[in-house]
Amino acid sequence: MSSHELVPVRDATIPIAHMRSVYRVSDVERRLDKLPQKEHEHLRATYERMIERGPERFQVKPSGLPVMAALYDELPNFTEVLDDVKRQLALCEDSRDALEITPMLLLGPPGVGKTHFARRLSQLLGTGMGFVAMSSLTAGWVLSGASSQWKGARAGKVFETLVEGQYANPVIVVDEIDKASAESTYDPLGSLYSLLEHDTAGSFTDEFAEVPIDASQVIWVATANDERAIPEPILNRMNVYTVPAPDREAARKIALRLYASIRAEHDWGERFEPEPPEAVLDRFAELAPREMRRAWMTAFGNAKLDRRSRIEVRDLPELGARRSPIGFVH
Repeated sequence: MSSHELVPVRDATIPIAHMRSVYRVSDVERRLDKLPQKEHEHLRATYERMIERGPERFQVKPSGLPVMAALYDELPNFTEVLDDVKRQLALCEDSRDALEITPMLLLGPPGVGKTHFARRLSQLLGTGMGFVAMSSLTAGWVLSGASSQWKGARAGKVFETLVEGQYANPVIVVDEIDKASAESTYDPLGSLYSLLEHDTAGSFTDEFAEVPIDASQVIWVATANDERAIPEPILNRMNVYTVPAPDREAARKIALRLYASIRAEHDWGERFEPEPPEAVLDRFAELAPREMRRAWMTAFGNAKLDRRSRIEVRDLPELGARRSPIGFVH
């Protein structure tokens, strides 16, 4: 996923958009003038791009309190989080104040829908989304950029999302924050100490561009499986929610909604019955939400191969099945 993915609005009312400067062009021009000729070409191109694009970005918020019933229905195990989001939306609903959402940490086992929730939140608010997978990071500078003095240096994800994106207040997801591997010379979470504080985030400086960026409007969503690996100062800057796996009835509803969604998204969907059998939904209640789409696609395919319009339990992949290694048998 790109660091500034744009997503459509589904559940929100028409968003109100104001313009906000996320940097000062004069700062960029000053840095550009100081660059030695024929050196730092990547950095020069970055500055020229910033001047060309200009500093204005959309700062959006819903025009009224969004209708969130569909989200509560779709994400029944996120009720506590949605309640808090609704309260914070209500505060700015009929005022000139900007949208302000306290940084949040979603704790829970893999597959309960934490990343999906973040994506749906950005849709609800009508803003963009940046995504940082901390489990895949090997360098501490991916959030905050690396000095242009280093070979292969580039700007960080926060800079990219704000400068290359369209929004001053995107949702930025720090996925699996508990799996960030701290290095002895650089803490990969170090930049979050200032980014999660509204006052200091207003003049965040990426180490590559070295131009102050206004990241104060960013909406932060972090996900984790285990909070014990997260530094206490980071935890203190966020609202922490423990997200449970959906109970059996909620899992059945999620599976049924996903069946209807897949069926409606594809031309071949009309060849299948409007609803699956109860026995099939009972089996889906044993799956994590993350696994359901893949299981439905397997089931649809198996039923089609068997020339049936009705999915049966035998069409589902074996629960708990693991991938077999591919190779020669000795």
